[in-house]
Amino acid sequence: MLDIGAQLRETRMRRRIDISEVEAATKIRAKYLRALENEEWSLLPGPTFVKTFLRTYAEYLGLDARSLVEEYRQRYERPSTTELTPLRPGGLGGRPPRRRRPVLGPWVLVAGVFVALLGALYFLGTSGNGNDDNNGANTVEQRATPTPTPKPSKKKTKSKKKATAASRSVRVQITATGTVWVCMENASGTPVVDQRTLQAGDRTRTYTSKRFRVAFGNGSARLRVNGRNVTVPNRSQAVGFDLRAGRKPRELPSGQRPTCA
Repeated sequence: MLDIGAQLRETRMRRRIDISEVEAATKIRAKYLRALENEEWSLLPGPTFVKTFLRTYAEYLGLDARSLVEEYRQRYERPSTTELTPLRPGGLGGRPPRRRRPVLGPWVLVAGVFVALLGALYFLGTSGNGNDDNNGANTVEQRATPTPTPKPSKKKTKSKKKATAASRSVRVQITATGTVWVCMENASGTPVVDQRTLQAGDRTRTYTSKRFRVAFGNGSARLRVNGRNVTVPNRSQAVGFDLRAGRKPRELPSGQRPTCA
């Protein structure tokens, strides 16, 4: 069976397709396409982008993209730390450890006595007030006019609801300052910007969700979150962010960046 790169190269040459045509159709730079054909994985931004570019290139050539990505994973990717972590006791059918019921200490009895004393003092105080009222029956009673409780304004209630809903969501817009590959997923993991390559000046619409995870092929982009600009590191390597409502944007390590796969 041919290697991954050899399958890509021979299929392209057999179909008489120039590398520049693939670049224009897939929006993947020619140097990355040649790196895929030569299996020079170190020249690509990272394992996540290798799989993304490999899938896009294979689909363009009409190859089985899923099998090629799976072959890359088996041959070149190391197992993740979660796959190497041993199972804890009680996993896969094991019984979880029983929780001990809290033992009521002597302080509960002391608290009960204290509550009983407070009740007795309250009863004596109310009975004494009743006798004083009977002795002063000849005095003129003055009835106080009850003050009506103001009803909350409907406008204020609606504005509070809108403010609460806004605080639970985050609004994001992306502007490209150069040629940049973009993948952004919302809180449910659905791609809203699905592996698009933006050119300088391109701008997405404003997306709203409880959370976003976004990945850039390089730092040629500008983020605007809830009306404020977020600085994207100006570098040629990939970068990603975790954007949540009520929290500051957090830069993601390479293993946690979305791939829109």
